[in-house]
Amino acid sequence: MSDTIHLLPDHIANQIAAGEVIQRPASAVKELLENAVDAGATEIRLLVNDSGKALVQVIDNGKGMSPKDAQNAFARHATSKISTIEDLFQIRTMGFRGEALASIAAVAQVSLKTRREADELGTSVEIENSKVTETTAISCAVGTSISMKNLFFNVPARRNFLKSNSAELKHIIEEYTRVALAFPEVYFSLSSNGQDVYHWEGGSFKQRAIQVLGNSYQTKLVAVGEQTDYLTITGFVGKPETAKKTRSDQYFFVNRRFIKSAYLHHAVANAFDGLIAKENFPSYILYIDVDPTQVDINVHPTKQEIKFEDDKIIYAFVQAAVKHALAQFSIAPSLDFSLDASIQQLDAIQQPFTTEKANTAASQSLYEGFTKKNQAHFIAKSDSASKQDWKNFFTTLPSTDNDQTVHESESYIVKSSSMGLYKDGSPLQVNEEAVLMQLHQTFIVAPSHSGCIMIHQQLAHERVLYEKFQKASAHPHATQKSLFPVVLELSVSDAILLEEIIEDLALIGYEIEAFGPNSFIIQGIPADVNAGNEKNAIELLLEQFKHFSGDIKFSKREKLIRCMARQMAIKAGQALTQKEMHALIEALGECDIPNITASGAPTFVEFKEDYLNGLFSK
Repeated sequence: MSDTIHLLPDHIANQIAAGEVIQRPASAVKELLENAVDAGATEIRLLVNDSGKALVQVIDNGKGMSPKDAQNAFARHATSKISTIEDLFQIRTMGFRGEALASIAAVAQVSLKTRREADELGTSVEIENSKVTETTAISCAVGTSISMKNLFFNVPARRNFLKSNSAELKHIIEEYTRVALAFPEVYFSLSSNGQDVYHWEGGSFKQRAIQVLGNSYQTKLVAVGEQTDYLTITGFVGKPETAKKTRSDQYFFVNRRFIKSAYLHHAVANAFDGLIAKENFPSYILYIDVDPTQVDINVHPTKQEIKFEDDKIIYAFVQAAVKHALAQFSIAPSLDFSLDASIQQLDAIQQPFTTEKANTAASQSLYEGFTKKNQAHFIAKSDSASKQDWKNFFTTLPSTDNDQTVHESESYIVKSSSMGLYKDGSPLQVNEEAVLMQLHQTFIVAPSHSGCIMIHQQLAHERVLYEKFQKASAHPHATQKSLFPVVLELSVSDAILLEEIIEDLALIGYEIEAFGPNSFIIQGIPADVNAGNEKNAIELLLEQFKHFSGDIKFSKREKLIRCMARQMAIKAGQALTQKEMHALIEALGECDIPNITASGAPTFVEFKEDYLNGLFSK
């Protein structure tokens, strides 16, 4: 019998290994930008065509490479950063394992042009399928220009798994932004299909933060700065008003390397506890500088997940640093043990407490309540008080337009069975005369034919809107023209995303047109949406759409419908009138699937009479 185990050919092994590092064009962008930074570049230019599928090119003015280094750079695990195993735990550069260029060369056609300042001529290297096909001496500028063309040309199955151009460009912009934030002193530019997207001059950390977050953050950032023997934390957190419904604008860097850490995100969120709503997320750009021996960055192929020697210490430092920064800028409450000089000028301190004032105070009933033993709870009885007064209080309550009086509501409850307030069938078929109760401005309590139901107003409205938007594809939703059209200025990535979903938004009732580079004008909104908040509504929709998560691969339209329903639904905490509550229950009852939201959360719970009676049995 022949042997069944054999060694894979090098080109197949390289393609498999490349899959761990190069998953999409953005992966190559990250590796090439980091290599340019490691080369000491002060100017880095990124050019992409067809969202990186056709071309990713990085041009830098770094130190360049010799002819021999230019060829060896594409070999597996070729590196200038590591000589011994100990070096692996003292890394301060971005790249070090030597797998990036080798992985890129395994799945794309690569061209390299490089020259050192000391050399008269540079070197050009052409590589395909991990093999050097041509090496020539050329005249070129100092630094390195590397082009990755036709990603996954030799692995068509993997190319088919790439997303749309707008989705892939969004990932490229994310990686570009992270590297640019880590090295603000370096000039960065990004061009897509020949058009300039970003142009960021080198400067301070705050200048780069403003370039990334936008000019509106100029006065909305709070500086964070704490230094200890163990670590240093610097950066910025956004003031509470910058908090968003999604986890955008959140960046953590350890030794200038972007990382993903839910643990540290939790530390920052805890520091904002009580300052922002629980469903919101703070904005921040934080840099942690720590001894490399205290960090293991070799736990993930992309090096975006790291392990600290002592996670709890890092957590405590991050939380304390953010809290301190917020307190210093009078954003969070803090204890100040220094005495304000102005307090000394108050009358209570300056004017003496005379005997006359003391006698006057002692004659008050309030004084007796705090001086007699066991009398702190005592309230003197008024001569005019009587039981009849209490009876009159409850029987003369005024009625309002939206609510019934206490005794009227009681009569509805007592006489419900004889007055026929309930309809047969669904528990959502509530008679229009029934008095509803809103609990905590979140839950609607309504009588049913066999007990009562409790409805979550936000989730119920989400289900109603979701089904309405689903049916809009067959019957487009009505649009109301805006009397004063609103101009919407977006970032490049958001503008690309809006262009992708603009046709689907039209079916729902939004009339939006392009209005110059990265600008749009909102000409109309859905007929049943109140005017005046169009800009915020679209911006929030884009945020939710970008960060939509789910285990199932939903279509673009399905994601949009779910985001729209979530955004436009009445929120928990909003007061509703009797008429509005009845209308919501009626609309929910007309839904095809009224009992759950699109994500599976229940919209209402029914408490039947047998269950209610059981609660009060012995």
